[in-house]
Amino acid sequence: MSDLSIDRDDVTSRRHSALAMDASVFRSLGHQLVDQLASLLDGVPSGPVTRERTPTGVRQALGLTGPLPEDGEAAGPLLERTARLLFEQSLFNAHPRFFGYITASPAPIGILGDFLASALNPNVGAWALSPAATEIESQAIRWIASLIRYDTACGGIFVSGGNMANIVCFLAARAAKASWSVREQGVAGSARQLRVYCSAETHTWIQKAADLSGLGTASIRWIPSDSALRMDAELLRKHIDADLAAGDLPFLVVGTAGSVSTGAIDPLPELRAVCTTYGLWFHVDAAYGGFANVLPDAPDDLRGLSGADSVAVDPHKWLYAPLEAGCALVRDAESLRVAFAYHPPYYHFGETATNFVDFGVQNSRGFRALKVWLALKQVGASGYRAMIADDIRLSGTLAQAVARHSELELISQSLSITVFRYVPADLRARRGEAEAEQQLDAINREVLDRLQRGGEVFVSNAVVGGRYALRACIVNFHTTEADVNAVPDIVVRVGRGVEWR
Repeated sequence: MSDLSIDRDDVTSRRHSALAMDASVFRSLGHQLVDQLASLLDGVPSGPVTRERTPTGVRQALGLTGPLPEDGEAAGPLLERTARLLFEQSLFNAHPRFFGYITASPAPIGILGDFLASALNPNVGAWALSPAATEIESQAIRWIASLIRYDTACGGIFVSGGNMANIVCFLAARAAKASWSVREQGVAGSARQLRVYCSAETHTWIQKAADLSGLGTASIRWIPSDSALRMDAELLRKHIDADLAAGDLPFLVVGTAGSVSTGAIDPLPELRAVCTTYGLWFHVDAAYGGFANVLPDAPDDLRGLSGADSVAVDPHKWLYAPLEAGCALVRDAESLRVAFAYHPPYYHFGETATNFVDFGVQNSRGFRALKVWLALKQVGASGYRAMIADDIRLSGTLAQAVARHSELELISQSLSITVFRYVPADLRARRGEAEAEQQLDAINREVLDRLQRGGEVFVSNAVVGGRYALRACIVNFHTTEADVNAVPDIVVRVGRGVEWR
């Protein structure tokens, strides 16, 4: 603590307000809430992943249909009741059988980190408003870069998630590669049409980025993928050549390191070579798969993200941080200032200080980095190597269990995503026939709906090669071999209950 102190002992100088809470009350309620949450979290694995419910039912259960009350209520009972109801009415991505989306089980230290960050409540937009938080975020960015084998001298910023991390990098590329002052004159400042290149497996953030940046979604060139759903680098070259011949301005190639549907990884080294040849910005959407680069046996294609001009990663995926926590990394730190800043560099006590407001879209910013920084300090790189390797191993175990079952068809397994579908015995020999494929799609849609409502296991879906399939993604340090080995029998039991003839 500073030796400066302010005399506030005079109780008459204290303001009394409805939201105020003295230390003893805050301590008591905090202890009660932590005890309650510990018990509720401890019970999650033995309960359902979710319960079947309707929007109307949830509103009624939470008492969300009435007007704003004129008078308040006591904080203690309010917290206890709200915690209980939230656990009764929510889906649990911390459940060991939650495999639906790439949302991780939250690390306990991250939960406590959010509590601590809220207590401090810094605005991490300006260094003067958040000196400790700004420096912690800066170190967390360097540590993340180190973890994924990226240049630790890069610039970066914490954002809400993968969409925003990718959009930040997109805008940095636009500012860096436009041949005119695009921030001042807009995309209409030149007759040349900016072009961006990606595969059909790229996440929908790319449409949002093209739309919000003023390019329009028609500026996107969708490059066909190979049989492994990886972008075809030779076709990429041909599209770039065609656009250059038409007078357009290619500026950005987006590679994917772990697609949402199947975990596919684009040939990143080849894409980097194409970008070098044509002078384009190379961005890698590594929101999901980037952290697998911490492994000594990471796929060779994944190693190529080290050559990217920018990378997007999501700590709330494979670093198991509570939502929200995305991170944009840009090799040339000044590129972020060029894209977003409207102020000169900031100096404090003769040193250059970071104002994150100059690195991204937000002005007011919460302390997202603390929960990530705490977890990195708690377990270190070795801890993450072990947990990520376990998730990938368990996904492989699931794939093997699926392949052994006569009524399931394994479609793909990459990183920690396994894609498969239920195939009734009567349709197995007819796979590939148009009518049978339509029936299989309809059956698996119904199987997914019943699984998601049933609560035994939660998976999502993917469409691969035109086939509608079930998709299980493991980014969950609670999941065990028993959990993944239970999946085939559950799916087949549910599938057998679907009427399709």
